[in-house]
Amino acid sequence: MTDPIRPTDDEARALARGLMDDATFAALGVMDPDGGGPMLSRVAIAMDPDAAPISLISSLSAHARALAADPVCSLLVGEPEDRGDPLTHPRLTLQAQADPVARDDDRFVALREHYLALRPKSKLYIDFGDFYLVRFTVRRAILNGGFGKAFVLTPEDLGL
Repeated sequence: MTDPIRPTDDEARALARGLMDDATFAALGVMDPDGGGPMLSRVAIAMDPDAAPISLISSLSAHARALAADPVCSLLVGEPEDRGDPLTHPRLTLQAQADPVARDDDRFVALREHYLALRPKSKLYIDFGDFYLVRFTVRRAILNGGFGKAFVLTPEDLGL
């Protein structure tokens, strides 16, 4: 069988970074500690000042409990356009480690302000006691740039 993964080039790097930078939400994949299987949730995301994904998460959510039990997760970004086959549109899976940023963490205030600047509607609930920020440390990325365009990228490829 032929390896479908192409050598990573500057075009793949730019496409992957663009998908991250344009993303306002992602599918968050975690392992459900209660049921034992994979679980997906939709979360709002933004990129922090270091270009890493961040999200605002409620501790009451099932995915927060899952991340507390096992911080290894994945994020899927990239939306199909209105027309055409969704499988021909680019998407990026980020394999990551979730790093909670609690209110008493030195990083919280600056990340809170940054997140609000990018996601101002979050002002409605960011200060609720059950919400905290999560920074995702990307370990590896898999880019499907469309039919026949598969790449594996490192954090360095993504500018992280």
